[in-house]
Amino acid sequence: MRSVELLKAKETVDRMMPVVELFVQVYVLVDDAIKAGAVAIPPRPGPVPACSDAEVLTVAIVRHILGRPSERGFLAEVRREWSGLFPRLPHQSEFNRRARWLWGACELLRQRLLAEVPEDEWQQLDTTALPVKHPSRVRGADAWDGPDGLHAGFGRDAAHGEWFYGFRLGLRTDLGSRLVRTWELAPAAVDEPAVADDLLGSAAPAGLLVDRGFLGRAWAATQAERGTRVVVAHSRAERRTLPRAVRRPVAALRNRIETTIGELTDALGLARHRATTFWGLLTRTVATILAHTLIRLGWT
Repeated sequence: MRSVELLKAKETVDRMMPVVELFVQVYVLVDDAIKAGAVAIPPRPGPVPACSDAEVLTVAIVRHILGRPSERGFLAEVRREWSGLFPRLPHQSEFNRRARWLWGACELLRQRLLAEVPEDEWQQLDTTALPVKHPSRVRGADAWDGPDGLHAGFGRDAAHGEWFYGFRLGLRTDLGSRLVRTWELAPAAVDEPAVADDLLGSAAPAGLLVDRGFLGRAWAATQAERGTRVVVAHSRAERRTLPRAVRRPVAALRNRIETTIGELTDALGLARHRATTFWGLLTRTVATILAHTLIRLGWT
């Protein structure tokens, strides 16, 4: 079922509006948000650049909506096909620096969009592996350092049955709309209930669908005290022991967040992030989740 839904997601991307209209739509959204003060741009030294922050954000967001893996290749495509829209587009190295500087603006824009859509009463939690290099290539200390001591490490990718070196992407999504409500980059071998607490924050949905990695009696009891019913999604082995009438709806619910993860990592290309530093990975992650939000809300 997940492969069918991923195919539908790819078809959604393929059916979106012409690229020129997409650029205009996203630019108006970004520029209006900046002018309204809803998206704050951090100050930086130096002269005002010829290419505005709204233009840089627009190109970065559209690139991720289209699922283009190469930043350099997409900038060349923009110069070749749509130079009239972006006549002062900076070179790739400068564009990359400015996109990383503006990663927080992408998240503020995403939060602004989500504020207009009520959260579902039932939500889901899950994590997925974000490898940064093959485990065999790890040779001592490296430069994959994030804030507050966060660093790439080894973890087990249960979905693919293999070890990886990198981080985990934690997601809290609406069960119905599949909008990503909160997310975080966490250590590869993180304790999943701790990730769950971060993702939930002050939110207390009526119901929460999780897999067994999140479940602990004390944690579930704490959620019950907050008014949240925790339901565990059965593993594949457990689903085989259930009656067919029960097995299919359980699998369908579990597949919803797996489909969201597949859209982010496969259809929108986050699994092929090509980042070489934590801050590059962070920028690509927030831009990809924003692109997914725009697609789910019908902006494309």
